[in-house]
Amino acid sequence: MNHDLLLVLLLLAACVGCFILNRPRMDVVALLAIVALPLTGVLSVNEVLAGFSDPAVVLIAALFVIGDGLVRTGIAYRLGDWLVHAAGDSEVRLLILLMLAVAGLGSVMSSTGVVAIFIPVVLSIALRLKVPPGRLMMPLAFAGLISGMLTLVATPPNMVVHSELRRAGLEGFAFFDFAPVGLAVLVLGIGYMLLARRWLARNDGTDDGDGEARLTLSDMAHAYRLSERERRLRVLPGSPLASQALDELRLRSEYGINVIAIERPHKFRTLLLIATGNTQLLAGDVLLVDLASPAIGLLGAYRELGLEPLQLSSSYYDIHARELGLAEVALPPDSRLPGKTIQEIGFRSRHKLNVVGVRRAREALQGVLVDERLRPGDTLLVAGAWKHIHRLQGLSRDFLVLSLPAEVDEVAPAASQAPFALLGLALMVGLMVSGVLPNVLAALIGCLAMGLFRCIDMDSAYKSIHWQSLILIVGMLPFALALQKTGGIDLAVSGLIGLVGGAGPHALLACLFVLTAVIGLFISNTATAILMAPVALSSAQQLGASPYPFAMIVALAASAAFMTPISSPVNTLVLGPGRYGFADFVRIGVPFTLLVMILSVLLVPLVFPL
Repeated sequence: MNHDLLLVLLLLAACVGCFILNRPRMDVVALLAIVALPLTGVLSVNEVLAGFSDPAVVLIAALFVIGDGLVRTGIAYRLGDWLVHAAGDSEVRLLILLMLAVAGLGSVMSSTGVVAIFIPVVLSIALRLKVPPGRLMMPLAFAGLISGMLTLVATPPNMVVHSELRRAGLEGFAFFDFAPVGLAVLVLGIGYMLLARRWLARNDGTDDGDGEARLTLSDMAHAYRLSERERRLRVLPGSPLASQALDELRLRSEYGINVIAIERPHKFRTLLLIATGNTQLLAGDVLLVDLASPAIGLLGAYRELGLEPLQLSSSYYDIHARELGLAEVALPPDSRLPGKTIQEIGFRSRHKLNVVGVRRAREALQGVLVDERLRPGDTLLVAGAWKHIHRLQGLSRDFLVLSLPAEVDEVAPAASQAPFALLGLALMVGLMVSGVLPNVLAALIGCLAMGLFRCIDMDSAYKSIHWQSLILIVGMLPFALALQKTGGIDLAVSGLIGLVGGAGPHALLACLFVLTAVIGLFISNTATAILMAPVALSSAQQLGASPYPFAMIVALAASAAFMTPISSPVNTLVLGPGRYGFADFVRIGVPFTLLVMILSVLLVPLVFPL
């Protein structure tokens, strides 16, 4: 072992030790490695900083932007809605569908991109089902890695091994040659995560992240007793309300009916209109109303007004959470509003928001609120469009927005651009699958399409990039070149092959899997495949065996990067959202890697006879 190799190994060991201790932060460790490597004399400054121009880093950054575009247009949350609907209240069914969906998409496009797109979806689902994000984030990452074992184009290592076979004058792998073993690994992975998920949710309170859980729309509605007063009423043909504006009808003052929003049928979908004083009602509209008294329907008012009560299975605030919001508003000491009634301050006409609740001395008031005179210390619950709720935050003299529900994070500010976001995504995926352009250019074109169609703006694009993950990847990339230049990789490979060269083919397959997986802990799986593919073919030649099982085992092991959060960008992406530590991946990933190795060593010779 030469002096330079010793320095590189010591520095690498120091970085891994810091990762294990999680002190300092992983991105800080990566920056320290960037500074330290040139000081060893093994790499130049340009070589160490080359990671900032690496196509993989640019690709990951672009995919963060694509993912945020899908969030801002509401597509990601609609996909989450479908998963929740299909899974019901079963976390088991949700986990199975999630892993199947991610593995399926990742088999034809970048697994890193798929995971980046699914992260906000999974966070949203976890919030709604009250499941700790850690129970879903690692299954998400593992499914992304397993997707690389399903098709020839799923991951670069597969193409590397395929190319090495062709260079050796052999026929390469077909598109679905990986599928038999990959599908078996996917089934194994789903079963394993169903068991291991119980160890992914911490009981030390750290899963909350920010301390107390944020209020939800349901919490606010319960505190102000809205569920007792919520109704859905259809405007019947011939109703005296049809073709009239709400301000002209005086429904609040005369009948105690406060119209919050209107569901209006429109072609193939239903529009939600937030009620204002100028909103005109039409026959067939479904009114979402807040009643002054739950018994209002017994007074014959519905019949008089030509309204038909409809079933309300759950709160309409939950049903329309992306468009209809709630917020608690307090009156600061210098507010000009105490002493006035809600009717007098014209809340709906001025701010396009409805006051649906008032709390005084921690008790929710009942009755006709528009005539209630406000007092210092009152808190109001307002309902309306999210953009109008955000506008209240600028009126600091009269209002102080106390709290916004957690669902505000799911608001889609560019929901009308959803078809164009799908078009941009389809364009990117099509270019990636066809291979017409490199993946990084396909992703950049997708980003430009998102911007062109106003699915995302520049400020949001920059904010969407998870810079901590990128710095970590950039900081670890130079170790691959350093180990190659100092002979560290060659030394490890030759030593292990010499140790098991005389053993049987199954033992050699297992050793190739272990060596590939271990090297993949420190360098990219693509570089690992480049180094190990020739070794696999030479080993098969020495044994007089078929080269295909040996080449396949290297490709599978290169995708089996389950053991640490830095083994693959996929793992790095879920590290923060899942609130994992380095040890979490070791604890869950190492046993699963061993299971994948056993399964692969047993199945590969059956699919590709020795």
